[in-house]
Amino acid sequence: MEQSHKNRLHWGCRRGMLELDLLLLPFFESHFDTLSEPQQKAFEDLLGQTDPELFSWLMGHQLCPDARLASMVQIIREAQCALS
Repeated sequence: MEQSHKNRLHWGCRRGMLELDLLLLPFFESHFDTLSEPQQKAFEDLLGQTDPELFSWLMGHQLCPDARLASMVQIIREAQCALS
């Protein structure tokens, strides 16, 4: 992946909600490069969702209706739990 594209994704991790910033930025910085290409694409697509949707999914308040994105949500949640 081109560095300019990665830089745009990194910037996309900065959201309007601090809670999302605290989940997405560390995940991107620590785990993005270890993801498979389909997982990286799912992460990129996840960033295209609204902040309220992302927050609800990542906090476990609602299930993501898209299985591919739901899988990425689970990966992010597991990575967060590993840090705790």
